[in-house]
Amino acid sequence: MKTILIIYPDWHPSNVAGVQRPRLIGNFTKEFDWAPKVITVEESFYSVKPDHDFSKTFSDDFDVVRVNAFKHNRIIGDIGLRSFFQLYNKAKEIIANESIHFIWFPIPTFYTSLLGRLLYEKTKIPYGIDYIDPWVRDITNQKGLRAKISQSLAKFLEPIAIKKVAVISGVSTPYYEPVIRRNFPEFYNDKGELIAKTINRHTKKEMAHVGMPYGFDPKDHEIVLKNITFPWAGGSSKEKIWIYAGAFLPNSHSLLSAFFEAISNLRRRGQWDNDIRLWFVGTGSYTAKSILSYAQDFGLEDIVFERRDRYPYLQVLNFLGSSNTIMVIGSTEKHYTASKTFQALMSNRPIIGVFHYESSALKIMKETSADKFVVRYNPSNSKEELITSFERMILNRCGDQHWSPSLEILNNYSAKESARRLVDAIETIL
Repeated sequence: MKTILIIYPDWHPSNVAGVQRPRLIGNFTKEFDWAPKVITVEESFYSVKPDHDFSKTFSDDFDVVRVNAFKHNRIIGDIGLRSFFQLYNKAKEIIANESIHFIWFPIPTFYTSLLGRLLYEKTKIPYGIDYIDPWVRDITNQKGLRAKISQSLAKFLEPIAIKKVAVISGVSTPYYEPVIRRNFPEFYNDKGELIAKTINRHTKKEMAHVGMPYGFDPKDHEIVLKNITFPWAGGSSKEKIWIYAGAFLPNSHSLLSAFFEAISNLRRRGQWDNDIRLWFVGTGSYTAKSILSYAQDFGLEDIVFERRDRYPYLQVLNFLGSSNTIMVIGSTEKHYTASKTFQALMSNRPIIGVFHYESSALKIMKETSADKFVVRYNPSNSKEELITSFERMILNRCGDQHWSPSLEILNNYSAKESARRLVDAIETIL
């Protein structure tokens, strides 16, 4: 059995969104003869509230080594930066004493990917960078100086980190293809088509790429927590809870605005179900216009509620399973995969939502016959057309309670299948 060294600074009891990726993939790599060894950070250095129930979702197969980090401070908050040298030194020590065959860096945090390059120069062990989110990205909706500085750093550092990589992976190919296009023209044939494998001109060795979704572990949805308090506790028993769980994205604003305007129109015409309450939980500390501000714009403040603080992962799954309807608001960008789609589908509650018509999330919804109450966003359509589509979708959901997707098809998108794809890609370059 070979060993894959996963370097990721967050691990349980930290429940930041990014830790789901190495957890889900690592839960299954042993089934394909790759043992996962993890270097992470001691929990006392995390800046997030610990979620001790989260450990129930991790396989017992992980061999975990923890390092110290610098304390969180105003200047440097990123856990990857605070633990950079400690992770590097521990990785060198492990490589010197154990047989490591591949090193894998899910990002963000983005800065740890630079360790791949440093360790390769020192040891020649091949490494891979996995794009949970794009590092260089569109910040049109973010006007702050911090975002601009972050993107300037990204444009400078990413080529350094990626230069001698052996495997580029991501939650979908569109997430990372711009990275390949900018840095590895050798990945394209004479017709301009992206090929699966090539020779990295910087290392003279084979390199590959692979897209694999976040996927899901079915066991997560079998865990029922006792004595949890639901956000909507204390409301009327007649209320129908529509819930959105997860970060509110910069490129979701126009979609949410159109969604709320559609609801406002239906209320004015007497076509809205007055028992519905819209709950947005775990939306994060975004700096742009708030969900509640959009609700106020359309007179919906009496039925829209927001809790920005992150909730523990298993609590969120329990919230979803206890709701009437799950809302998934995608992005105006076609590469956005909406990993929360899997959680929503596995919760077996009707889903309403909006996705870019070319997104992989919509493809999955369609394949599972779960797209009954879904709007397809097309940038060539007008705002009025989008609002009309939302109105039609909402009326369909309010008038039709039947929802029976073919969830067995999801096996093609499970975390186990994603782990297999990653292992296959790694083995092609060894």
